Amino acid sequence: MSLYLILMLLSFGSCLVLSFDKKVAFYKNMRFFVPAVFTIAIPFLIWDQYFTINGVWGFNETYLQGFFIGSLPLEEVLFFFLIPYCCVFIYEVLIAYFPNASLNKLTKIFSLIFVLSGTLLALMNLENWYTLSACSLAVLCVVFAMRGKYIWYPRAVFAFLVAMLPFLIVNGVLTGAATPEPIVWYSEFHITGARIVTIPIEDVFYNFSLLIPIMGIYHYLRARHYGIEMK
Repeated sequence: MSLYLILMLLSFGSCLVLSFDKKVAFYKNMRFFVPAVFTIAIPFLIWDQYFTINGVWGFNETYLQGFFIGSLPLEEVLFFFLIPYCCVFIYEVLIAYFPNASLNKLTKIFSLIFVLSGTLLALMNLENWYTLSACSLAVLCVVFAMRGKYIWYPRAVFAFLVAMLPFLIVNGVLTGAATPEPIVWYSEFHITGARIVTIPIEDVFYNFSLLIPIMGIYHYLRARHYGIEMK
């Protein structure tokens, strides 16, 4: 089994087992998660395919299973479904165990820093495809959520920040922190070169852009079904 696939299955498996915790019972909400993740994963896979074909990033076949869908390895395709599962699970865990957490100040500070840094990075790197696209999309997600004053957004930011620890571990391994060569490599022509150990800073904005909309759609579908507050 490939190292990339092992990382995906370990991440997913740990959350799947805990999904049956009675207080969270996340398994009961799969009918809301599935359409949410497909809605966002499909355009991200198209984006991924385009950037792979054009050499913005690529994959080291030494650490892959060898099955491809288009230009994307099976492990990469699974990433867009299994990692969001983990993050939405964390979102539900935090709601269940910290229902009264005060998150408004944290959300405002995080959003301000994210918008300013994302905008600055995008404007300073207009020719870097990954930097420009990931940072711009992340900024748009923040602005949309803040303007809408959605009740789910502070909780989603909280979940994203908590998920950053396992994200740094998994993404660190993927980008070469524990292997002689990275599993996922990036063209130096399309990133700033700023890294968290081995992780391009753009990955933080990219993952935010993937996960936040999924949590928003998930909340919308769940709220509509149960007739609870959407904003």
